[in-house]
Amino acid sequence: MARFGATIFGCEGLRLSEEEKAFFRDACPFGFILFARNIETADQVRALCEELRACVDHHAPILIDQEGGRVQRFRAPLATEFVPPLDQVASAGKNAERAMYLRYRIIAHELLAVGVDANCAPMVDVANAATHPFLKNRCYGEDPAQIARIGRAVANGLLDGGVLPVVKHMPGHGRTLVDSHFDLPTVTATEAELEVDFLPFEALNDLPMGMTGHLVFTAFDDQPATTSAKMMGLIREKIGFGGLIMTDDINMKALQGSLSDLSRASIAAGCDVVLHCNGELAEMLEVARAAGEMTDAGQTRAEAALAMRKTPETVDIKALADELKTF
Repeated sequence: MARFGATIFGCEGLRLSEEEKAFFRDACPFGFILFARNIETADQVRALCEELRACVDHHAPILIDQEGGRVQRFRAPLATEFVPPLDQVASAGKNAERAMYLRYRIIAHELLAVGVDANCAPMVDVANAATHPFLKNRCYGEDPAQIARIGRAVANGLLDGGVLPVVKHMPGHGRTLVDSHFDLPTVTATEAELEVDFLPFEALNDLPMGMTGHLVFTAFDDQPATTSAKMMGLIREKIGFGGLIMTDDINMKALQGSLSDLSRASIAAGCDVVLHCNGELAEMLEVARAAGEMTDAGQTRAEAALAMRKTPETVDIKALADELKTF
């Protein structure tokens, strides 16, 4: 297998331009990510996924953010409309794990049907009373042990449906008081207090892929986790995460600096892959040059992640949906 580029890229529209095809053939990104701008019909999405994979020499994972609720790129009639995760967990009560398994098994079925085979979930950030609204109702609750169990159910639902899970936002985004799409969150909790945040990630450290959070933990470093070797070391050693680590979108306003500098810093810190989402070709060129090819360790982790994809068993999706409605 050829060496992957240490990148995951978005694309501009509903189909690839010739310039995009040429760029992706040259850069050979590990994977791609879709957004609402890339989605019109089921046939169009399938064709776009085929075009993307045809540009590289491996069956590239195609990612999406399909949490349900506010963060849901596929909408009706292409996909089931779900309530926010926190609402689902609350309504299901003692059946929350089963409900979330069913929810994400249905999501996996809908994604795979159009060629998408990786989902940026489970999101196991531990919420609290002060968690910023951009994150709060995307969480699964405030009890780290319960969050870990629900996160496992989410991951299993995706895997059973042939879709790779991406656990996020490592090592924990729940204490953020600002939206990292626009500002850099700073967490001043002590190392002991942060044990609560780390616990769900420790419980899910065997998942194939994970995503960093763009936030500073002053107990460990003054740099954002994505570009901090100390924080990447914590994720690998303390949390024990052995899978592929991708950055959150490198273009988010929480990070300051050029895309080149941020991409190089993320790889130097220990991230395996730089995620760039907006599909702007000039920016992707800059990121690709700075990120380069995967390291040997990153390539091994990437190949192991891809090997976890499986052909799903046939299930009665309507029966699963009917069961979910009972909670």
